[in-house]
Amino acid sequence: MSNIGYTAAPDSPVSPLLDPTFWFAIQTYPRHEKSVCGQLTTKGVDNYLPLVARIHQWSDRRKQVEMPLFAGYAFVHIPPSAECRVQVLQVAGVLGFVGAGRQGLPIPDRQIEDIRTLLQNKISLDPYPFLKIGQRVRIRGGSMDGIEGILVRRNGMKRLIISVETLERSLSVCVEGLAVEGI
Repeated sequence: MSNIGYTAAPDSPVSPLLDPTFWFAIQTYPRHEKSVCGQLTTKGVDNYLPLVARIHQWSDRRKQVEMPLFAGYAFVHIPPSAECRVQVLQVAGVLGFVGAGRQGLPIPDRQIEDIRTLLQNKISLDPYPFLKIGQRVRIRGGSMDGIEGILVRRNGMKRLIISVETLERSLSVCVEGLAVEGI
């Protein structure tokens, strides 16, 4: 797993100690996610681009490449001020914030941490259609302890759907044989 980004320098105009920071999703031009995160890092904006390794087949070779988990999206961790939003929007390749009126909606820290945990533990992930209904559950025990999502049955297997509501994107991970509890 790769995490492109770092925390803003202490002498940056907005101190994280004075203003609370929140995660926001930003939409990028197609295939500009890594470039956008590199520019945000240069500007001192804390950002996160979850990447997954995929095998790509060309006519003459196969190669493992790191691809964004959510194509066309990245995350920034900023105070909800107009100044910080403008700083992000001025980055080449950024289309805007995801949410009502393109102002962006804060994403709960827990959802970002769940994604990081899954990627750090190299759990096999599959894209899954976004779901709005279903029972929320929490995994108990093992490397995925505490991860929350929606429990579904697909092809006879129990799967946990982890959603980033703001992006309307979800991930599916097999939880067959794991202890899950209702929330």
